[in-house]
Amino acid sequence: MITPQKEIQYERYEFKKWEHHDAETIVEAPVSLTVNGQVWLTFMCTPVHLEAMAVGFLFNEGIIESMEEVEDVRVCEHGDNVDVWLNRAVEQPASWRRTSGCTGGVTAVDALARVDVSFNGDQPKFPPEAIGRLVEMLFESQSLYRETGGVHTSALSDGEKIVLSAEDIGRHNTLDKIAGLCLMNRVSLKTRILITTGRISSEMLQKAARMNAPILISRTSPSSLSIEMAERYGITLIGYARTHRFNVYSNPQRVGLD
Repeated sequence: MITPQKEIQYERYEFKKWEHHDAETIVEAPVSLTVNGQVWLTFMCTPVHLEAMAVGFLFNEGIIESMEEVEDVRVCEHGDNVDVWLNRAVEQPASWRRTSGCTGGVTAVDALARVDVSFNGDQPKFPPEAIGRLVEMLFESQSLYRETGGVHTSALSDGEKIVLSAEDIGRHNTLDKIAGLCLMNRVSLKTRILITTGRISSEMLQKAARMNAPILISRTSPSSLSIEMAERYGITLIGYARTHRFNVYSNPQRVGLD
């Protein structure tokens, strides 16, 4: 089985001196997705929560709607393939589009296609200070990042606490893992807020809409297309979020600006 971190050694040059260090680094590994016995694609990912990532990916791509469609999901003995067996036949998408996600994410969904969701522009509402608290909670949940660095973290919140979190070398993989964990653990929330360390590109916004999250928060920037999509879906898109500051790019009424 592949582990999410690996022991390494490196040499550091600092203040005209060399020092030898033992450390751990994040693992990036190819993991195939097999659906009903047919290999669909290969993820480049961090090998943790692989079952959730596979299920969440199929949900975010619109292949499945619930765990009732999944007969079995399991990681192979060597950890380099996830088998998903559905209770019905499905057709593999004819082509996959490489996304802007780090480590080369893929999707079969047109980023400009309308996801079948439109959020009420007034709900939910939170004071600006709540955004800073959620960002702090996200940073506190980064257990793998504290050990290795070089990894993204995303979290699902109900507005008061972190309900689920996931880490991966690919930011898009973290949202697939969150979606899969929600399905596999039957998580049902009245309010869904997604917080991530990753840049918000169109596929990240698309996944948030698919996961029914009316608020999406990132510690870094959104793309122009993600802002356009957030406006279309009624999502409050927040970037460059820190404890005491953040930028709101769409639907600011949810965080106290009328």
